[in-house]
Amino acid sequence: MELLNLEISTDRLLLEPVSQKYKQCIFREFTQEITTYMHPRSPKTISETEFFISESLLEMQNEDNLIVVILKKDSQEFLGCSGIHELNTKYPAAGIWLKKSAHGNGYGLEAIAALKKWAEDNLDYEYLIYPVDRANIPSRKIPEKLGGQVFREYEQMNLSGNILHLVEYRIPKKGLGARD
Repeated sequence: MELLNLEISTDRLLLEPVSQKYKQCIFREFTQEITTYMHPRSPKTISETEFFISESLLEMQNEDNLIVVILKKDSQEFLGCSGIHELNTKYPAAGIWLKKSAHGNGYGLEAIAALKKWAEDNLDYEYLIYPVDRANIPSRKIPEKLGGQVFREYEQMNLSGNILHLVEYRIPKKGLGARD
């Protein structure tokens, strides 16, 4: 796999590997409000964002994780980030965040569906794991629309010190019980 040159295109979106070119957008848009239901916290300095991007690039070079920026195809507007972690396992984990102004447009489902399709074509896995906070109803709709079923629920402290009430979905690979 050549993850650093990957490009995934959908009707409205372009997913490409995260890069330092997007550090200002990520730093500006990955706010405390956006991270409310997420494990990471918003960066306090631009150097934290630069470090995240550098680490993501190393993880992609090692083919451990795929981290992409989500762009509107027509305008190249930055919408957020998404990814699949632990690529070389039977149960990789998918995740996403979108900037506040991009919420409610179906971009999350479109991006995760595209990553799921990429995974089906490129990875040897049984199902994608999709953890989401129980209270984050819009994000819960993403795995549900992709045939995901709740596998387990648990609590976890995020990096901001808040307790997340996580619902972990299993999204099956096409042909293994998926409702496509």
